[in-house]
Amino acid sequence: MTDALSLHATALEEFDRRVRAVRSDQWHVPTPCSDWDVRTLVDHLVTEQLWVPLLLDGATVEDVGDSFDGDQLGDDPVAAWSRASAAAREAFAAPGALHRPVELSYGRRPAEGYCQEMTMDLAVHAWDLARGIGADERLDGDLVVAVHESVERHADQLAGTGLFDPPVPVAEDADAQTRLLALLGRRP
Repeated sequence: MTDALSLHATALEEFDRRVRAVRSDQWHVPTPCSDWDVRTLVDHLVTEQLWVPLLLDGATVEDVGDSFDGDQLGDDPVAAWSRASAAAREAFAAPGALHRPVELSYGRRPAEGYCQEMTMDLAVHAWDLARGIGADERLDGDLVVAVHESVERHADQLAGTGLFDPPVPVAEDADAQTRLLALLGRRP
């Protein structure tokens, strides 16, 4: 359980570092997520973090409904990110939180697994954001290895979701980050 929390904290830090690097003229530049500019990408991650405390408190997707539809960034995207990420971190770190079940759009899941999903999404989108704004794209090595192992175990399930582009080929000697990104349809 500690590993899940530690990796989640690292993934939050990776995304946070990139959010804080966004210049005022970069909020509408494209990202590797074909339909998302920087602002839309950050809004997506803010919204995901806003869901965490509610789901860990026992809310269902139906309970939350459309509460987070629309822009969650307002006039200060960095502050919105800071508040949402702190609340998510606090919710996952609460005593016993990772042992709770959560109701997600695809069914019931242990909160530890939900935390791992959020970690993967934060890590990959930290790279997307870095690519979009021209920042350092190198992610924490331990985070990359852990997320790659998790994604590799669930690659068939992920491919069926349509959430990611099809995997792209990479050299056999590619590093872990390149393999992870390629597995999720990114071209590093």
